[in-house]
Amino acid sequence: MIRRPPFFYGWYLVGITIASMMLVYGVRNSFSVLFSPILDEFGWYRGSTAIMLSLNILIYGLSAPAAGILVDRWKPRAVATLGVLILSLSTALCYFASELWHFYLLFGVLVPIGTAFCGAPILSPSLINWFGKRRGLAISLGQIGGGLSFAYGMLVNMVISQWGWRPSFLVTAGIVLAVLLPLFLLLFYYRPEDRGLKAYGSDEPSAAEGAGEAVNSVTADWTLGTAMRTYNLWFLVLSQFCYWGIGNYLVLAHQIRFAMDAGYSSILATSVFALFGISSIGGQICASISDSIGREKTVTVAVVLAIGALLALISVKDTSQPWLLYVYATCSGFATGLFSPNIFAGIGDIYHGKNIGAISSLLLTGTGIGGAIGPWLGGYIYDVTGSYSIAFIISMAAFAVAGISFWIAGPRNADRLRAKMQGSTISG
Repeated sequence: MIRRPPFFYGWYLVGITIASMMLVYGVRNSFSVLFSPILDEFGWYRGSTAIMLSLNILIYGLSAPAAGILVDRWKPRAVATLGVLILSLSTALCYFASELWHFYLLFGVLVPIGTAFCGAPILSPSLINWFGKRRGLAISLGQIGGGLSFAYGMLVNMVISQWGWRPSFLVTAGIVLAVLLPLFLLLFYYRPEDRGLKAYGSDEPSAAEGAGEAVNSVTADWTLGTAMRTYNLWFLVLSQFCYWGIGNYLVLAHQIRFAMDAGYSSILATSVFALFGISSIGGQICASISDSIGREKTVTVAVVLAIGALLALISVKDTSQPWLLYVYATCSGFATGLFSPNIFAGIGDIYHGKNIGAISSLLLTGTGIGGAIGPWLGGYIYDVTGSYSIAFIISMAAFAVAGISFWIAGPRNADRLRAKMQGSTISG
């Protein structure tokens, strides 16, 4: 029997998502903090060392559809638990790495498999399932954890300064295991029906609020195959590929080293990285405005801010204008906070139903393929030219393409596309 509690349980899922995103992606995003001490100890080329992150993001993107399919068709709690165990164990084993191939295998292959099985491929569709109304708000709040994962680098930097870079892997692995294992085992529910509940707003099909609000109960479920035959899905994937894979990860992998090259201390450079994460929280909170003004307009603001941020960063030549670093971190972080929830809210507006995990995980495949290129490309360009300028220009172009692709995908036309799909289903 479907019942309605005094406090909607979906908001607990938002809290679980915040904690999980912070800790799960804190492992990956600590790479920028670890990059310099690893370079200093082993003396490897930046391009070959950055492949650690490129490989991580690629394997993550390739694993995401498998995680999405499993969570739709098997036991979501078991999938998440398996992910936590793989992530914590492979992270801890990085303590013993002494060759590049060790890092490639552990950080580049095993860590992202664990990340996919307990990260966004499971968490984002769970919020789409739990929220028919206020979806933009729920996903925006949940992704605050993604912003905190960048600020998490401050903790990693503290561990490095006290005990060295190797123990930092043990600390992050231990925190993941101690916090996330009980959270997923005791509190995580992938669908509201698992607790005898309905999605938020599902009993108000005529009251969808604002541009882009989707109500899941009015049309038949999308299948993965049907979704893949729409251009809208592939332009959303392209948008994620460009914004996150090429645009963001190219810069994020190298921003601390870039600041240190300009003469700034590692502590200040890491604080800029943390400011990026904190600013992204502000963007994620404000991203829910897309429920009112539309996903496309919100993403456009994000793209403009991201390009402006890189113009500030590329202007940094020495330590005489530190304010440029803060302009970069603030604008870039806020832009990322605006973009990230809306790409998932946009796909939730158009596609819905029991296959949303598999469909939405294709966005992360876009991240993975682009991310396989971005960090390596930034390092390679530096190794060849001795500068990051060309790399940052490429990132700006990627941001612009991401915005155009999102407009073409058109979450604003979700009702029309769903009606077309339903008509095709009926006629078929």
